[in-house]
This record gives sequence, structure tokens and C-alpha cells, in this order.
Amino acid sequence: MFHKEGYRILVSSLIGVIIINLLSNLLIDESQQWLKIMIFGISFILFILIAQFFRNPKRKIDKNENHILAPVDGKVVAIEKVFEPEFINEERLQVSIFMSPINVHVTRYPIGGKILYSKYHPGKFLVAWHPKSSEENERTTIVVETEKFGNVLYRQIAGAVARRIVNYAKKDDIAVQGEDSGFIKFGSRVDLFLPVNAEITVNINDVVRGGNSIISKMA
Repeated sequence: MFHKEGYRILVSSLIGVIIINLLSNLLIDESQQWLKIMIFGISFILFILIAQFFRNPKRKIDKNENHILAPVDGKVVAIEKVFEPEFINEERLQVSIFMSPINVHVTRYPIGGKILYSKYHPGKFLVAWHPKSSEENERTTIVVETEKFGNVLYRQIAGAVARRIVNYAKKDDIAVQGEDSGFIKFGSRVDLFLPVNAEITVNINDVVRGGNSIISKMA
């Protein structure tokens, strides 16, 4: 199943593949059949690569207000204590998850609650693992009010390849844990900012699944 954000690109890509192969059949002589086959193969592989960017697998979400779930698929690349200046204005545990181009790019709500804040920031397109990408890249910041964890902030960050962030979270809406909250086209990074007393249940280089992997627990 594909995410709705990919339908237009997938249809355009499919039309492009059809046109390219029709033209190759019309313009390339039969004596160069190998060239037609190569063009078909390359165009088909490119379409498959584009299609996999927009897959949206259905997952069983075990909702739990004592758990922070991974908002995206990817690899944990940072766990550190930082000062969060945009909304929280205090020290937090930052957990960063990097998405490669082959990961599912759906962003899911890591926890349920009322959305207090949702803001888009234009910016640069540094590589997603750059230390300054969380502050300088194009990004969206969302804050969810929860009973167990207080205010949980997460941030979608564009990278060198990802040039479009889609964010569904709107102020005063109710977030449902595990449901779609957005999409980062062609992958990048998501940062979570959790209370310093939260128990982090992942380690650097762990591979996590959005909506399934538990990032943090609170007693």
C-alpha cells in the first residue's frame, strides 16, 4: 500500500515510463532490440525505486500512555542531553532517528495527547546527520501534551535529499499514538525531546520501526 503523498508522483512516473518505452519502440530500429530492453529495464527499476519511497505498511499499534513509540523507521544516531530552546526551554533527552532513502518515510505520532504547538521553519538542506541540521535545516516542530511525559516535542528535519516535509499536526488537535502525523519525502531525520527522567530503551545504532519500537518508558 502506498501513502497518499506519493500518488501524484507515482502516476507521473508511471506515465513517464510508458512514454519513454513507447518512444523507444517507435524510434529504435529492430536491429537494436538490446537497447530497447535496456531502456525498459532502467526505467522499470527507477519506477520501483520511486515507488518504494512511498510505501505505507499497515502496522498493529499497541497504544500505551507509558511508552514513547518510534515516530519513524530508521537508525538511532544520537542520544544526548540538550537544551531545547524553541518551546520547552529546559534540558531534555534528545533521541535522533535517521531515515535512509530505503526506509518507510511515514511519520507517526509517538504518543497520544493534545497538540499544543505545530510550526514550520524554512531553512537549509544540510545532510541530516550534521550536528546543526536540527537547528538550521528546513523542519517542523510539534509538541504533544501528555499525562505521563509532560510536553513531548518531536521535530521532522529535511536533509540534503529530502526537500519536502508534510506535517498533518495542527494546534489543538488530538494526536492518536501511532497514527500518521506527516511524511518526509525521500527520507531524513526525526528528533524526539523527552524528559530527562525518562527511561530510554534504545541504544545508538539500533534500528527501529515507526509505531512499533519503544523509544522510552515512564513508570
